[in-house]
Amino acid sequence: MKKTVIIIAAFICIGTMANAQESELSKNFGFGFQLGQYQKDFGLGINLTSPYFAHEHLAIRVRGNLLWNEHLAGKEMTWSQYSNLSIGVVSVAGEIGNFMRLYGEGGFLMLFPNSDFSSEGIEMGGYGLFGFEFFFYPKGNYFIEIGGVGTGATADKVPGNPIYSNGLLINAGFRFQL
Repeated sequence: MKKTVIIIAAFICIGTMANAQESELSKNFGFGFQLGQYQKDFGLGINLTSPYFAHEHLAIRVRGNLLWNEHLAGKEMTWSQYSNLSIGVVSVAGEIGNFMRLYGEGGFLMLFPNSDFSSEGIEMGGYGLFGFEFFFYPKGNYFIEIGGVGTGATADKVPGNPIYSNGLLINAGFRFQL
C-alpha cells in the first residue's frame, strides 16, 4: 500500500510540472552541471551554452570535466584524475510540447592527461552525441545524452597501453537558462 501511494504521488507531481508549462522553452544563455562517463572513466563537470541563434536552432556549448581513470600502478589498482575541455555546436532537432527538447551536438575535445598514466601533455579528438532535455519549468531542465568520443589517447605508462576517453559517452545533469 505504501509503495502504491508513493507511485501515485510521483505521477501527480510529474503531471503537475508538465502541465504547468505555459510559456515557450528558454533559448537564452545557459549553464549547468553534469555527471558523465567517457568510455570507462567517471567524471563530473560544468557546461555553458550560448544563446540560440540561426532561427533559434543552433548554439555553442563549452564543457569542462574532471575525470578519473582506473589503472594499474605497480601491483595495485588506483584512480588518477585528468580533465577535458570541449567546444561544440548544438543543433535543435525538435521540441515536444513545452517540456522536452531533442538535440544533437558535435565538436572538438582536448584531454589533459595525468602524468601518472600518460607521457602526453595534451590529446585532441572529437565527440558527437544526441540528447534530451526535460524541462521542469521554462528555464530549467534535466538532460541525458549519449554518443561517442574519439581521441586516440592511450595510457602509455600502464602495462598494455590501454586506451582511455575513446568510445561510449554518456552524460546526465541539469541546466538553467537565464
